[in-house]
Amino acid sequence: MLSDYHVHSIFSDDSDELVENQINAAIKKNLKEICFTDHVDYGVKNDWCEGIKYRDDGTLCMNVDYDTYFNQLDKYKNGLINVKKGLEFGMQKHTIDQFQALFNKYKDELDFILLSIHQVDDLEFWNQEFQKGKTQKEYNEKYYDEMYHLVCNYHDYSVLAHMDLLARYDMRGEYPFELIEDKIVSILKKVISDGKGIEINTSSWHYKLKDTQPTQQILKLYKELGGEIITIGSDAHKKEYVGDHFLDAKNILMNIGFKGYYTFNKMKPEFNGFED
Repeated sequence: MLSDYHVHSIFSDDSDELVENQINAAIKKNLKEICFTDHVDYGVKNDWCEGIKYRDDGTLCMNVDYDTYFNQLDKYKNGLINVKKGLEFGMQKHTIDQFQALFNKYKDELDFILLSIHQVDDLEFWNQEFQKGKTQKEYNEKYYDEMYHLVCNYHDYSVLAHMDLLARYDMRGEYPFELIEDKIVSILKKVISDGKGIEINTSSWHYKLKDTQPTQQILKLYKELGGEIITIGSDAHKKEYVGDHFLDAKNILMNIGFKGYYTFNKMKPEFNGFED
């Protein structure tokens, strides 16, 4: 019985899946807990109180409808599976204050926060806007420099999500690890010293990446540096991906030396042994 700590629903603007469908999928997978982590991306998306925003292709470009979201998740308390309330903060240097205000407003509701980087300078990765006009070296270094700034200047998060997300959208292929290793080491040391964690994100399988996300090299480095707090997340935007490849992820973590994974309650980490 594992727990999925990275799940999206209709409250994310890139998912149409109902909360109930994701919960039922988790129950069918015999998961212990499911934590919803719907998207907030200040800088490129609006809050609902600011007015509806659309992308050029006509799709919504909105953050979570917070009060409705938390109220709906409350309806599933005491069900067949533990349902936890989280958010995925897609943060940038210039949006730190907005996220701090959001956390302060809803901290009593929250169990868990994923800290992610989906864009830099309001330029997104998935559409290549961030990479455009830069060398592979330039955009990789800028990405990890942004990440280091965030972990040094924002502290109300639980876990650093899909740490090497940029690799998913790098059209130029794999960037040599040794060229960014020093930056990754600095980030991981800060994460560990602050009592935070990282995740293994199993969407790497359905994105058909060559390795896990983050790579096993990064996972091993995290463990060697003393990192213990790790969550397992599917990053599921559709019900069929909830709990996807979790046994593969568990085996990889055990081979690296992790004895278990973590869940969260009111932002406090709780250890779950793999053999329990």
